[in-house]
Amino acid sequence: MSHYISITATERAEMLKAIGIASTDDMFVDVPEAWRFPALDLPAPMSEPELVRALLERSNKNAHAHTHSIFLGAGAYNHFVPTAVDQILRRGEYYTSYTPYQPEISQGTLQAIFEYQSMICSLTGMEIANASHYDGATALAEAAIMALNVTRNRRKIVVARGVNPQYRAVLRTYLQGLEIEVVGDETPGSSIDDALALVDNQTALLIVQSPDFLGRMHDLRGLADKVQAHGALLCVHFDPLALGLFQTPAEVGADIATAEGQPLGLGLNFGGPYLGIFTTRQKHVHKIAGRIVGVTKDVDGQLAYVLTLRAREQDIRRERATSNICTNQGLMALAATVYMSLMGRQGMRKVAELCYHRAHYAAEAIARLPGYQVEPGTFFKEFVVHCPRPVAEINAALREHQMIGGYDLAEDEPTLGNAMLLAVTEMNSKAEIDRLVELLGQFD
Repeated sequence: MSHYISITATERAEMLKAIGIASTDDMFVDVPEAWRFPALDLPAPMSEPELVRALLERSNKNAHAHTHSIFLGAGAYNHFVPTAVDQILRRGEYYTSYTPYQPEISQGTLQAIFEYQSMICSLTGMEIANASHYDGATALAEAAIMALNVTRNRRKIVVARGVNPQYRAVLRTYLQGLEIEVVGDETPGSSIDDALALVDNQTALLIVQSPDFLGRMHDLRGLADKVQAHGALLCVHFDPLALGLFQTPAEVGADIATAEGQPLGLGLNFGGPYLGIFTTRQKHVHKIAGRIVGVTKDVDGQLAYVLTLRAREQDIRRERATSNICTNQGLMALAATVYMSLMGRQGMRKVAELCYHRAHYAAEAIARLPGYQVEPGTFFKEFVVHCPRPVAEINAALREHQMIGGYDLAEDEPTLGNAMLLAVTEMNSKAEIDRLVELLGQFD
């Protein structure tokens, strides 16, 4: 310990005395003695070059996006991340970005959040965007909490079956102590219309997703009017890249719109951290969780950024708070902002077009294979493939050829049989797609 912490033996003795023990060994008495201080079978010491070489040898055994072709999505996607995103994130002004409670010394962080919120509003057409939530699932669950506070005295949330099942699980975890009824997604194969039929005067929110978990696009025009006629709100969960081509949440009249921001320059990152996008209408701004950054002028007349609203948070309202998630995913929001700035409107549309056309090219080729069927319907970058063998077997065979296959739907949608959810993005070249089709043809 003394090698790493600059305290003296006297200081250490004083610390031990203060907590009432004789030595640091006494801090571990609750650990069974047989496991308390096990002998470590460590290799002989190495020089730094030797250690680097050994670690590289181990890391090279990992499969990743640079060694394998990836056709796996289901909520996390292999999109292109410009090198400039990481370079800007590593600047000292941003690298330790966190909650900006002191605006006088947080202008850079506040401006980054302001730009992020502005771009998300421009992308979605919604009036208010916050900063921010942990991930898409958290944002979706917070939409339900907000709707309960907006509508008051309503105890029912309707969620369509097409919403990501992991998000639905997080939603129920959030609401489990509130005696809220969550319905609409219990029956396999049920549609948005089936969920809509459950909306009544006790419903606070209807949650739908487009593209949904199975990749299907839905025309949501007219849905908001039907939901709002019952006094309920509509939440649309979207793919931010799909908005480069398809209808926005604002165009369909959504009250709340949420998304997973991972496609916006965050990469796969071994599962995180990710970014929960949350947007709503101006009239609901006082019920929103997270933070709102505004722009004003200081006493000298200079442009200044300030936190204008965090009305639901526990640091403000304490026990009366309706949200207890205070951490701001500032660094991830910055990454998304840099990505959107670099790509621009045309760049994001181009990415969306590449995803759409390459996914449809793959679907058409796979549909021609004996034993395979592609689920019909409009889709963006993901689609369901009915396979002649269990998906787990096919994916295991694909891995032998440095290829990560689609998501196995056996547990989430067992009624579909041997079904794979295949994702194709701008990162999948025509040659990779052709190779996938060739390999699949060997597994009939």
